[in-house]
Amino acid sequence: MRLRTFRWLALFCASLAPAAFAAVNILATVPEWGALAEELGGDKVKVSVATNAMQDPHHVEAKPSLIARARSADLVIATGAELEVGWLPMVVQQAGNAKVREGQPGYLAAAAFVPLLDKPARLDRAEGDVHASGNPHIQTDPRNIARVATVLAARLAEIDPPNAEYYRNRYTAFSTRWSAAIAQWEKEAAPLRGVKVVVQHKAFPYLFAWLGMQEVGALEPKPGIEPTTAHLAQVLEILQQQPVRMVIRAAYQSDRASLWVAEHSKARLVTLPFTVGGTAEAKDLFSLYGDTIGRLLKGLQ
Repeated sequence: MRLRTFRWLALFCASLAPAAFAAVNILATVPEWGALAEELGGDKVKVSVATNAMQDPHHVEAKPSLIARARSADLVIATGAELEVGWLPMVVQQAGNAKVREGQPGYLAAAAFVPLLDKPARLDRAEGDVHASGNPHIQTDPRNIARVATVLAARLAEIDPPNAEYYRNRYTAFSTRWSAAIAQWEKEAAPLRGVKVVVQHKAFPYLFAWLGMQEVGALEPKPGIEPTTAHLAQVLEILQQQPVRMVIRAAYQSDRASLWVAEHSKARLVTLPFTVGGTAEAKDLFSLYGDTIGRLLKGLQ
């Protein structure tokens, strides 16, 4: 009888062991949130990212492989603010995973914890790819990363209580390093304050607000709409009246329009990584901003 009881207890404990040591499966919609999850989660999490740095995060195909990853996820980290509205709701619905539905602990929308900029005066799809809540490209300001990190660390502790202390410790260490890095980046970026630029897509209002740069205009006639030759000629006329130092584009975008305007306006074309992996140098969150500041400073030369 004792031997039978011992065997039953051994089997029961063995069945619990995998769950106790299983990693928290995280699906991040974009590289920056995947990188942040790895910073805070360490070896307690397994992270996959739905997109890469060379993809437009607005437009993603809801492939079966992506749905399968959502089905096994314990936590989905999205930007929100309608960035993924064209594909993520479909992925979550098709996955049939109640844990990661919006409103559940397993779903985190980063933009909900950040003051949003560029809220539209009116909603009209004829105006292009507008977002009702505001501009969703919050990751270009590292202070927003800090805001989301606070929430994400708490969410990991909620989802995985046995490792709550581990997540708190990693958050504290990350926060200390991140605050020091922001101070250093701001010091290095001082020459950029007041510099006028034109952008290909309105993807950098948070970056410019952080660094005190001035956006004169955009090459896209409306957000997400490719510029025509006639529109670029109009932009060039504006730049003749309001000269800019740089034409800025995100790495995932074609350089055709921005290169043409840069050549005809005598401004420098600057390609920014936009997210982790956007350039060879932007390998993680820390190097993402270091590379961004470095490229902008080179644009002043």
